[in-house]
Amino acid sequence: MVVAALLWIGVVSLALAAGTYPGEIALHVDATDVQRRIYRVTETIPVQSGRIVLHYPQWLPGNHAPRGLIEQLAGLKFRAGDRELAWKRDPLNVYAFEVQVPDGVSRLEAEFQILTAQVTESSRVARVVMTATLLGLQWNQVVLYPAGYAARDIPVRASVRLPEDWKYASALTPAPSASTLEPARFEFMPVPLETLVDSPLYAGRYSRQIDLTPAAGRPVRLNVFAEDAADLAATDEQVAIHRAVVRQTIAALGPPPYAHYDFLVVLSNSLGGIGLEHLQSTEITLDPAYFRSWNDDVDSRDVMAHELTHSWNGKYRRPARLWTPHYNTPMQNDLLWVYEGMTQYYGMILAARSGLWPQDFARDEFAVSAAVFDRKRPGRSWRPLEDTTAQPITAARRALSWVSWQRTEDYYQEGALLWLDVDMRLRALSGGRRSLDDFARRFFAAAPTQGAISTYELADVVRTLNGLAAYDWNSFLRGYVEGTSQSISDGLERAGVRLVFNDKPNATISDYEKAGGFTELVYSLGVTISRDAVLTEVVWDSPAFRAGLTTNTTLVAVNGRTYSAEILKAAITRSGREGVSFDLLVRNQDRYRTVTVSCPQGLQYPHLVPIEDKVDALKAVLAPTD
Repeated sequence: MVVAALLWIGVVSLALAAGTYPGEIALHVDATDVQRRIYRVTETIPVQSGRIVLHYPQWLPGNHAPRGLIEQLAGLKFRAGDRELAWKRDPLNVYAFEVQVPDGVSRLEAEFQILTAQVTESSRVARVVMTATLLGLQWNQVVLYPAGYAARDIPVRASVRLPEDWKYASALTPAPSASTLEPARFEFMPVPLETLVDSPLYAGRYSRQIDLTPAAGRPVRLNVFAEDAADLAATDEQVAIHRAVVRQTIAALGPPPYAHYDFLVVLSNSLGGIGLEHLQSTEITLDPAYFRSWNDDVDSRDVMAHELTHSWNGKYRRPARLWTPHYNTPMQNDLLWVYEGMTQYYGMILAARSGLWPQDFARDEFAVSAAVFDRKRPGRSWRPLEDTTAQPITAARRALSWVSWQRTEDYYQEGALLWLDVDMRLRALSGGRRSLDDFARRFFAAAPTQGAISTYELADVVRTLNGLAAYDWNSFLRGYVEGTSQSISDGLERAGVRLVFNDKPNATISDYEKAGGFTELVYSLGVTISRDAVLTEVVWDSPAFRAGLTTNTTLVAVNGRTYSAEILKAAITRSGREGVSFDLLVRNQDRYRTVTVSCPQGLQYPHLVPIEDKVDALKAVLAPTD
């Protein structure tokens, strides 16, 4: 019986019917109940008599994991005319619903509610998506679709009802009849389900749209929503920088894969945080003071460049096993160090090239990335980089007890350092005539292979690199991502800089601390401390680890004095200078104890310094290209 059920699931997931689903699904979302944070959904699904299986999306592009919020679905009912039909959930596939359609019925009416999160802090997965003045609508959260068809072969006509006087932004095209609909109800042109899911909608009471289109480019708009109209004010200089992001990205990666593009940005501390890529748009949450206090959280600005890069890398060109025919076929993450790692690298250098980051800040950011894997991730000694691509599935971004030893989604930051190394090798092998930009412009120009998406394997990456500079790229890349002894410093040193540590604060770390309200001492004591004096990270085998400290421990006193970051830093400095230890009074749950710690290296922060007699190639990498 179990074997038969599993085989049936496989048939539903993988045996796809040829051609387009017969008929057009009508999907309507009433999003007016923002006080109770409820989406009310109705669907009309063309059907034939007999058994039909409907899926709720489980494997979501950009999430790299099965994170469909099936637990939020409630009130599910199916009707054929005036008759209510029974439904049954598959016991081995809780995202699949079976309905028996009576003879003579050609249309199935579905009705349900999505009870969205009330408090983001209650879960690392579910986030608040509706407030009294804002909402972010992801269509995958509000749709059931017929099993047995590819998402690109299921046409959907979507509409949404919003609170009155709200405005919206989306990459979807409004239907010509939209203006004749009832007030605050908006209808969109029919699109394949694949396009619909890839085209979220943001809406709110206060919004602003800024044109970012380059002189000869395709339309690009920055759509900003806020809980306070005052947060929408951007200076001419800030607008110019965001326009430069688009210009610099196109210069680096080549012609855009999008016909038009919409940045969807919410400035809010109430809506849950997100940075998610789509082919023609992106979902981003930033601090309400993003424009007002431009220099208070510099680090977060690179998300604009990162998510735009994903239009090329991840949305148009995608690892073959990260493309699936629909959202209930498992994805495989083996090349996320290309998908996300190269995007992380370009997010960093494009932030510098466009002015989102000052040049010195970008250099300190690279120093921090290298320092993380030099001192903060001893788990590199046992867990290969490639294996961290399984992390979104194995851990689902839940908190880890010993993240430094377990590792997390390191294919982002360490992947960026890998692609810096590739960039430097290309430049050296070609005598300075080629760079990773040349690779990108070739690689992202590939013809589509799966509908409008172009899939690739590692062999395609290697082939393109060899077309620019002959080298054993396959062995190099495999050795790096599959091994556990690769040097983290090679790319930096090829760029003419060296990672060093001293007691001078790093600008990037100072920005982290200011924006997040914490104290970063991972490179000396081996801890990160919250504004409430709680250890949020303890690095494996660090001085704090050897003293028996763990996360969720509160620092009460340092050498008998009430804890403060300044007092602790002074004790660490003295420990390094004079070789003396110091005492920490700590509390974990209801237990107090005193531990003795020694930090022989004193305060340590990472920096990059030029290597004598070598060209500083990182400076050229970070410089604008036009």
